[in-house]
Amino acid sequence: MDASTLHPAELDDSALAKIRALEQQLGCPLVAYAPETPYAPLSDEQVAALQRAEAELGVRLLAYHR
Repeated sequence: MDASTLHPAELDDSALAKIRALEQQLGCPLVAYAPETPYAPLSDEQVAALQRAEAELGVRLLAYHR
């Protein structure tokens, strides 16, 4: 994973409190990033269809965002 696949994380109050506590423990500031994926979010049914096609064709398929 490189910087091009990360964006600042959106944190709820609970997660933010945990990070602040860890900052205190470590003695340094932290920045929270969330990974971005280029892959399409597929339903269970869509994943099953993709896997059937992979098995039938003998290939690996990746579904990407447009």
